[in-house]
Amino acid sequence: MRVLAAMSGGVDSAVAAARAVEAGHDVVGVHLALSRAGGTLRTGSRGCCTIEDAMDARRTADLLGIPFYVWDFSERFREDVIEDFVAEYRAGRTPNPCLRCNEKIKFAALLERALELGFDAVCTGHYATLVDGAGGLELHRASDAAKDQSYVLGVLTAEQLAHTYFPLGSTPSKALVRAEAAERGISVAQKPDSHDICFIPDGDTRGWLAEKVGAEQGEILDRSGTVVGTHDGAHAFTVGQRRGLRLGVPADDGKPRFVLEVRPVSNTVVVGPKEALAIAEISGERRSWAGPAPVEDAFACQVQIRAHADPVDARAFVTAEGVRVVPVLPLDGVAPGQSAVLYVGTRVLGQFTIDRTVSAVPVDA
Repeated sequence: MRVLAAMSGGVDSAVAAARAVEAGHDVVGVHLALSRAGGTLRTGSRGCCTIEDAMDARRTADLLGIPFYVWDFSERFREDVIEDFVAEYRAGRTPNPCLRCNEKIKFAALLERALELGFDAVCTGHYATLVDGAGGLELHRASDAAKDQSYVLGVLTAEQLAHTYFPLGSTPSKALVRAEAAERGISVAQKPDSHDICFIPDGDTRGWLAEKVGAEQGEILDRSGTVVGTHDGAHAFTVGQRRGLRLGVPADDGKPRFVLEVRPVSNTVVVGPKEALAIAEISGERRSWAGPAPVEDAFACQVQIRAHADPVDARAFVTAEGVRVVPVLPLDGVAPGQSAVLYVGTRVLGQFTIDRTVSAVPVDA
């Protein structure tokens, strides 16, 4: 099999490429240059798109004896990930740029080019597994629950899954991957995991958004509509936030208040008690299925709303307009713009972008 190994410069993609070579595949390594801005190519970065990362990836490819290229995807990344990130915040939603990067860059733009060049699959260091099910290829959680990345892969379609290769999915722990890298002589065996949003150089998301979206003073309201404070831009807030509210009017019960809603059109932020973050229902129109679509329009499942959140038992309802999910227990602090990924056991059914939420606590409660 001809395999294009996406090499980020980290230990996971390095070991994934090494395993692909060891399995006898014809492997070519590629590193994606996702930014032309020097400010994002900084020494000591914990992102995944720096000059240092490209050099690390090249060293690994040389060690493995495979061809290596750097492809400039910066324009596509700017349009599909960075501009989408800004647009979502402008609309009062909370996006996941890593999920969008997987959807639009690694398993769309990269996979499209790979297939055009005659490759059979794209290999990555993601922790997830592929299983041949009765209805076709299925996406499942990784063996290592602590490192499972199936949530951010929930956007993949059946066609994309048919051309993906996840060599690390069955590895019991990240520690074993690092040990294997060291044994193979891979220089990044102990390199820290990346955590930053790679296109925000200093990690100051609020300041970065203020520059891109603009800062305009607005009001902070409680659930009854009473003004309890002011802010310098609604884009700087996200649902569930507690710190940095700077409220001038204390709550009647003296308890902390949390962001419940962001209204970009009126540039207002709504706050309230922690209990009001409980969500009884979520729904959205933008959906996709990871493999065979559900046969029934209503079914039991588990829903996960963040990469490292615990899945919650729920019932999903699929209509022509989208997907509606009613969890058995209320979800906590759901923000429009997040992706809700649906599971049955370890299998990923698919995902949808949350557009609407229904609070479990009435306004007058």
